[in-house]
Amino acid sequence: MDEHRSDALPLHLQIAEMMIREVAAGRLVDGQKLPPERDMAAAHGTTVRTLRKALAEMEEQGLLERRQGSGNYVRAGSPTRAVYSMFRLEHAQTGGGLPRAQILSVDYLPKDAGQPAYGTSDHGTRFRRLRSLDDVPIAVEEIWLDGGAGRIPADLVQDSLYLTYKRALKLWITRAEDRVGLGPVPDWSPPAFAPRPGQTTAFIRRLSWAQAAHAVEFSRTWYDSERALYVQRLI
Repeated sequence: MDEHRSDALPLHLQIAEMMIREVAAGRLVDGQKLPPERDMAAAHGTTVRTLRKALAEMEEQGLLERRQGSGNYVRAGSPTRAVYSMFRLEHAQTGGGLPRAQILSVDYLPKDAGQPAYGTSDHGTRFRRLRSLDDVPIAVEEIWLDGGAGRIPADLVQDSLYLTYKRALKLWITRAEDRVGLGPVPDWSPPAFAPRPGQTTAFIRRLSWAQAAHAVEFSRTWYDSERALYVQRLI
C-alpha cells in the first residue's frame, strides 16, 4: 500500500477501507474470525500499531467485534460511514478492491451544455481522474463541483473527493442519484484505461446532494466492464 503519496489516505484508513469493502463484497462474512493481528499486519506490510488503528476504525463503524482473549470478529450488515461508501465499482471477478485516483486535471470552467441544471452557478470546478482498484485501472471520471459550493486548489485534492469536500469546504455529500448506461470513452482518456477513446463502454451519470436542497455535484464515469462491475447493495 502507498502511504507516501501526499494525496493518499493515511495507511490505517486505507486498510480499514479495504476491509470494509471486503465485508460489503461478502468476502469477509458476519461472525468470521480474523487472523491474528501480527499476521494481518505482516500481510498488509505494516505495523501492529497501524493495524490496530484500522481495526478501531472498523469497530467504531460497527463492523468489528473485538473479544478480549478471543480475537476480532466481523459484524456485517450495518450501514457504514466509510470514505468510499458511495463508490459503487468493484472488481468484476472478486468484488471489493481499494479505490485509488490519479488526478489528470483540475480546472475552473463554465459548465458545458451536456450537464443537467444543478447548483447556483454557471461555472464549476472540473476534476478529471483515472480510477483504479488495487492499482488496476478500471475507470475514467469527470466530476463537476458547482462553483457556488466553493473552489478547491489542485494541491488540496485528496484520493477521496468527498473527504476533500469535507476538509476544504465543510461540505458533506449525503446522497446521490446514479443512472447507468453506455457511452463513448472521451478523447481525453489516458492510455492506461483499456477501452480506447470513442469506444462504447459502461457509463454512469451521477447527481449528488450535500446539506442544501439543490444538487452540488455532477459526474460522468466511464468504466471497463471487463474489469469492474457497478454494485448497489440495499441494507
